[in-house]
Amino acid sequence: MDSGVTAEWDTLREVVIHRPGIEMFFGLLEPFAFLYERAFSMDEAVYEHSELEHALGTTGARVHRLKRLAVHLAKENTAMIERARKYVMNVVNFRGPLREVRKAKQEFKENITDLDPETIFNIMLLRPSVILEEKKSLNAIFPRVTLNVPLANLYFMRDQQAVSDLGVIVGRMSKPQRVMEPFITSTVLEISGAKIAYRVRPPGRFEGGDFIPAGEFAMLGIGDRTNRSAVNQILENGVNFDEVAVVHQPSHPLIPGDERDPMIDMHLDTYLNLAGNGIAVGCLPLLKRASVEVFRRMSQGRYTKKMGRQNLYDYLLARKFSVVPVTTLEQMSYASNFLCTKDRQILAVEVDKVVGKVINRLEHKASRNRHRYARLLQEVKQEYLQLRGTGQFFPHKKEFLELGVESTAIQLQEITGGYGGAHCMTCVLSRRT
Repeated sequence: MDSGVTAEWDTLREVVIHRPGIEMFFGLLEPFAFLYERAFSMDEAVYEHSELEHALGTTGARVHRLKRLAVHLAKENTAMIERARKYVMNVVNFRGPLREVRKAKQEFKENITDLDPETIFNIMLLRPSVILEEKKSLNAIFPRVTLNVPLANLYFMRDQQAVSDLGVIVGRMSKPQRVMEPFITSTVLEISGAKIAYRVRPPGRFEGGDFIPAGEFAMLGIGDRTNRSAVNQILENGVNFDEVAVVHQPSHPLIPGDERDPMIDMHLDTYLNLAGNGIAVGCLPLLKRASVEVFRRMSQGRYTKKMGRQNLYDYLLARKFSVVPVTTLEQMSYASNFLCTKDRQILAVEVDKVVGKVINRLEHKASRNRHRYARLLQEVKQEYLQLRGTGQFFPHKKEFLELGVESTAIQLQEITGGYGGAHCMTCVLSRRT
């Protein structure tokens, strides 16, 4: 399996996705705690994901489903299934009367080789434990199964890793709900033949949505989900671009500084993306508030920081990029979270199908914290009226017509409730020029 990406606009060759299953159901029981933006229809979300998979297939790229790939590899690779078995032995816990717990642990250890690869994968996904209760009046042991944070976000396959010009950079997730995901994805990718360029180590935290390759340079976000330690590690071990722009996560100017909301622009790819060679798409208020440190690769391979800073908007202009602006409402509706499949061709969220849900959610938040969200809510409502009047909801932009960008708009109004669009849902392993 090839693994290497130099530019976001090179032609898509190989991509891995994860079709959400029962783990999404548990995420919907308490969306906020599971890092979802809002509640949504799981049935529709799974259908939308299948439509995304179909759209990816029409590009000519090889599309792999993570679970299918894992099961296939495990059947052929003894080392992989043994590694997975050892892992799940530490996942499943037993609690209850000491004698019964010892017996259950021993039986699970003895039975583990009888469990098929799909069952092993499901254990990793759902993270079950068994509580044994002694019912003396019935002369029975009664089992209750609990789940220790099912991996409800696994379908956001961008975040567990990034793919640079050197190969796969395995991340370390910032939020405890997602910390176990990179083990699963990196194991499957490595066994399938993908080149692992580097694994981020503690205290580093890195998520793939904060990485955008752009030919001679790359952009690396730093903020709520990716920290300085990870940035330093990646500069030393994970990339070989001539230049790396480290972009500091901005706060939105309409949210008070003492109550900033990092979820508005969780990753770099939630407010900036590249639709082609020299074509950027972004939310101007955020681009102009995001400060950039520039690192240049020296002859010995090390990166040295240039003096001074500039904002991301000016940096892109200096790099001769045309910037297609999106409104804050469009940005919050995942406009910039499209997937470029080749130069000037993108798969994008049909934003006008999402904006109503985003406004409703923001109204709810503003009703609970007016000081924090009132100005932002007023702005997006005004933007909605303007967009509705012009019919210029992303990706149907006149700038795209002028720049020759072709877009395929996909109905993703439910599944984006998990907090991400087509870019977030795809682990792009390789592209070709």
